[in-house]
Amino acid sequence: MKIYRLHTKQNLPISIEEAWEFLSNPKNLKTITPDYMGFKTLSGDDRPMFAGQIIQYIVTPILGIPTKWVTEITHVETLKYFVDEQRFGPYSLWHHKHFIKEIPGGVEMEDIVDYKIPMGILGQLVHPFLVKPKLNEIFEYRKNKLIALFGDYKSIS
Repeated sequence: MKIYRLHTKQNLPISIEEAWEFLSNPKNLKTITPDYMGFKTLSGDDRPMFAGQIIQYIVTPILGIPTKWVTEITHVETLKYFVDEQRFGPYSLWHHKHFIKEIPGGVEMEDIVDYKIPMGILGQLVHPFLVKPKLNEIFEYRKNKLIALFGDYKSIS
């Protein structure tokens, strides 16, 4: 069983409170997801984030095929981190940790995603040229969208 990891960091020139308010609001996930993914929340985004929250989405990550994705927010520590885990969806395992911390002039956001591809060896074979590049593209879009919304930390540091 092969478990993969995606690890990203990004600095933004905003307060930790602004970062938390934006990142912990499930409604904002659509804003930082590429339009081609057809992201739509079905339920669970009507309250501020809490441990045990179930959020249901529809996404079309590959070939325009709609896929239902259900995540649970399993851990929340306000102004520090939260964790979402897939309960139903395209991965055999999806465990996504979101950390934020204050740094001089802003915040550092860190995402650590541990995931497993379904379909055994076939999944492992398609990972390097299909799944991994798609995840990198999605997180690069997210990075650029956050810069567009909040500014580029590099320009002030």
